[in-house]
Amino acid sequence: TILLAEDEAGVRATVRLALESNGYTVLPAQNGDEAVKICRQHPGVIHLLMTDVVMPKMSGRQLADHVVGLRPQIKVLYLSGYTDDAIVRHGVLEAGMAFLQKPFTSMVLTRKVREVLEAVKTARS
Repeated sequence: TILLAEDEAGVRATVRLALESNGYTVLPAQNGDEAVKICRQHPGVIHLLMTDVVMPKMSGRQLADHVVGLRPQIKVLYLSGYTDDAIVRHGVLEAGMAFLQKPFTSMVLTRKVREVLEAVKTARS
């Protein structure tokens, strides 16, 4: 089960379709507040938080910190149109955090999701 926080409706719908067509259950959220609400209310396990790095009101990093506080075993995959180098350089993310740069293909997306889910849990992977 994947909690998907993405403020762009088209991207959210495309990612959801790609993931669901590969057998994942997707809980879509249009912003951080909605994602936190879903996280609190969902009765089952949520294996992965996929979040855009830059969203209004609550950044992806702030959302991840909040969600990991609620569900310590969840893994996090950050998405952004910015390069990972630029995001790390500006202090938004730390080196080594799971990251996927937009745009991406369905194949690249599903490969990255599988990689993150299969990785051994580390400090915020």
